[in-house]
Amino acid sequence: MPPLAQLSTVVVDCVDPAALATFYQQATGWEVTYSDHEFASLGDGTSVQLAFVRVDGYQPPHWPDTAKHAHLDFTVTDLDDAAEELLAIGASRPNFQPGEGKWIVLTDPEGHPFCLTTAA
Repeated sequence: MPPLAQLSTVVVDCVDPAALATFYQQATGWEVTYSDHEFASLGDGTSVQLAFVRVDGYQPPHWPDTAKHAHLDFTVTDLDDAAEELLAIGASRPNFQPGEGKWIVLTDPEGHPFCLTTAA
């Protein structure tokens, strides 16, 4: 058996965990499973959760950036409709959009990039 048997949580550093959890709750429909000033998490009832931890002096990534950062990818049915809904709840759409229309890069309210793509 490998030493890392199962991924349990993807944790994102941020300034305001509760606010970021609320954004992703609205974006995904997942339930917030825990929230306080330092940490918040949400999930859809499966074994993997998305969490946010407060880091003093946190500086968000910039898009595009020569430094490499992790980002989240979400599968959607319609790229344009999903992007429009996410922009309405606080996401931003950077000018730089690689991928020739195969995906859309957005940033959450704290500047973390995430991508939308279709199953195709």
